[in-house]
Amino acid sequence: MYLSSSSLSTSEFIVLKLRAYFELIKFRLSFLVAFSSAFGYILASSRAFDWTIFIMLCFGGIMVSGASITINQIIERNLDKVMKRTQNRPIPTGRVGVQEAITFTIMLMTGGIGILILFTNPLTVILALLSMVLYSFVYTPLKRVGPIAVFVGAIPGALPPLLGWTAATGQVSYEALIIFGIQFIWQFPHFWAIAWLADEDYKKAGFKLLPAGGKKDFKTAVNIMIYTLFLLPFGLLPAKFGITGINSAIIATVCGALFLAQTFSLMRDYSRKSALKIMYGSFLYLPIVQIAFLLDKVN
Repeated sequence: MYLSSSSLSTSEFIVLKLRAYFELIKFRLSFLVAFSSAFGYILASSRAFDWTIFIMLCFGGIMVSGASITINQIIERNLDKVMKRTQNRPIPTGRVGVQEAITFTIMLMTGGIGILILFTNPLTVILALLSMVLYSFVYTPLKRVGPIAVFVGAIPGALPPLLGWTAATGQVSYEALIIFGIQFIWQFPHFWAIAWLADEDYKKAGFKLLPAGGKKDFKTAVNIMIYTLFLLPFGLLPAKFGITGINSAIIATVCGALFLAQTFSLMRDYSRKSALKIMYGSFLYLPIVQIAFLLDKVN
């Protein structure tokens, strides 16, 4: 579907174009990045909470994330055409041209980094740039090389709470590394559940994301289980080191146990249904645990 101003009224063309740009940045994903950054900022802040920095951190995070995601789609535009799950994205359908997308990316990147420069600190800016480079220019091409891409992709995926922490404190402390570690470990069952579900589509594009030989078998299911198991001790670390309290530790343990239980089904039947449960479980685990940490911190 190519947008043409000759067949649409000006207002219709503008609305459709804005909708295409909204799809391009994957707003829900960019919002989750902002949420994780906000989580890190609130967790690190005490009496020095600054609403201006907090709001600008969220806006800057959305823009930098949107730029990274758009770069990914520019690079993979020809691969997106062959996959059912991506063939209706704005660039493959022509709703946004490649040059338009490049211009849009430059605007997002400049605006996002500019906001972070003005309202945060150099360390936060450096980490934001590192996240964008790793996601767009390292993780993206590695997806066709092997499952090492998941490890690399987990780094920018786990950096948002660290960005929030550094925006509040100006330093990377052991507490910051703990919240980074939780989100880093979470990436593996999350990524692999999605890769299991989209395996046929991914193979069309040459993506190799599943571990242990790249097959939907017992070895891959065990890998998903092991990384999910790691979330149990990691979820207790914030309480152990005094970042939060016992209430959130209990919630993190319960959520981790429920998340882990879903992996046993996949180890038994290797079914799409079981992989889908793990994916939805990953969507629920992270925000619930992060909110629990925040409520425990506030109280």
